[in-house]
Amino acid sequence: MTQFSDDASVAILAYPGVQMSAVLGLADLFMIASGNSNRADGPELTVTQLTLPASAKSNDYDAVILPPNLTGARGEDATDILRWLRNQHATGTIMCSVCAGAFWLGHAGLLSGRPATTHWALEGEFRAAFPDVELAAEHLLVDDNDIVTAGGLMAWVDLGLFVVNRFLGPQTVSQTARHLLVDPGGREQRNYRSFRPPLGHGDAPVLKVQHWLEAHCETEISVKDMAARSHLSPRTFLRRFKAATGYTPIAYLQNLRIEKARGLLERTRIPVNEIGWRSGYADPSAFGRLFLKATGLTPGEYRGRFGVQS
Repeated sequence: MTQFSDDASVAILAYPGVQMSAVLGLADLFMIASGNSNRADGPELTVTQLTLPASAKSNDYDAVILPPNLTGARGEDATDILRWLRNQHATGTIMCSVCAGAFWLGHAGLLSGRPATTHWALEGEFRAAFPDVELAAEHLLVDDNDIVTAGGLMAWVDLGLFVVNRFLGPQTVSQTARHLLVDPGGREQRNYRSFRPPLGHGDAPVLKVQHWLEAHCETEISVKDMAARSHLSPRTFLRRFKAATGYTPIAYLQNLRIEKARGLLERTRIPVNEIGWRSGYADPSAFGRLFLKATGLTPGEYRGRFGVQS
């Protein structure tokens, strides 16, 4: 069994606009975990809250965490912070981020060619800013050894437990998770992800088809049918639809159908097979496979986690 014998130091960056509930929550989580570990004669985590650049120190930390940001800032002009992050990483520090905190790591040049995640709603913006990053926005947490990134605003809990596991061990993770009544693992962002059709692109024929699909997505629809609705040739329609929405017409339709199914699973007690049919899938097994691929859960599991209680 792996022994965890050395204390570790963690810096939490309270940069301008940071989500302070995450900063304080992480500090509390690490305090609870350290107490659990200490009672078993194990190591502890020393936590430092930094408000860079004013409080930047020369200390080398075992891990640095960039929590979420609530202001829309992305850190591209935070020269002192970005330089400090690069210097810390060069000393062997594990660099961690949650949600939009990944933008700071990206602008520091630490994610180039590396796998990472961020909040699913920031996927388009992140890909545009860092096209050379292997973004996996469907995952809640991506562990790439010295770079660890987590997804949504509350994913600081998942990252915190990951750090506890890394430095204090799985037994302390289990004790801490039970104390906090949180799930120590098994979640993915795609469990929560919603399809948000882009509607502000300004292409009227494409928008007309999108509105039609909203009302008729459960019916059998081909690209030829969509092109006819747009009064464009199929080739022109394909090109303009992809340019306006970022999706091929078939991929868009599949996303729309899965989103319709999500809503029915969440709000109703309609049988799963009927929900598949209402969403455009005559074959229940095909519906189940596609839903699992899109969400990471079977329709029944999704209803059990997010559905109304009868």
